[in-house]
Amino acid sequence: NEPVFFFDIDNCLYERSTKIHDLMQIYIHKFFKDNLKLNDEDAHRLHHRYYTQYGLAIEGLVRNHKINALDYNKLVDDALPLEKILKPNEELRKMLLSLKKNGICKRLWLFTNAYKNHGLRVVHLLGIGDLFDGITYCHYEEFPLICKPMPQMFDRALKEAGVLDKKNAYFVDDSGLNTRAAKKFGWGHVIQYVEREEDLEAVRSKSAENEGISLIRNILDIPKVCPELF
Repeated sequence: NEPVFFFDIDNCLYERSTKIHDLMQIYIHKFFKDNLKLNDEDAHRLHHRYYTQYGLAIEGLVRNHKINALDYNKLVDDALPLEKILKPNEELRKMLLSLKKNGICKRLWLFTNAYKNHGLRVVHLLGIGDLFDGITYCHYEEFPLICKPMPQMFDRALKEAGVLDKKNAYFVDDSGLNTRAAKKFGWGHVIQYVEREEDLEAVRSKSAENEGISLIRNILDIPKVCPELF
């Protein structure tokens, strides 16, 4: 029952400024249009509604349209040209090694709404895959899908990582939905990574809901909000 540090992957272990998120939105939008036979406006509206409602666009597609999530994954996440965008991040690797070597938090865990193929590909390209002790991901072969911010997904992560006391769970994510859920479910140390200036206003507007959640502007700032681990 030692502390475990859970890391979201997309827009968290790599910067949103890489534009992978924007490229993914293009692929998702095309999937909505092609598979649901929608025009641009309706596809955009439905995509936004599903993300807001479920925390994951594919959750709405599977639940309401019986879309095969693994087919979706092949055409969206697996199709992203990540090899042309991501490269080893030596500063991030150094920070993660420092976190593990101190001995207080010996295990690092990936916690993503993506399918495992995508998550493992990202950390491999960043040159940090060997530093993580496991991954909790959205099982696209399941129905219904379980993903953040659902309580079942957080329970799955704790169980798979062997965390008996939620207060020993450290967690960083770029999504306010997910960080607020983690705090609500009793996770002990919750951090939201807000990279863009334009996203700060939304965070500040929910100051009451975000009480107890640390804020960082760079993933390398984790030692500043968790000095006890370093």
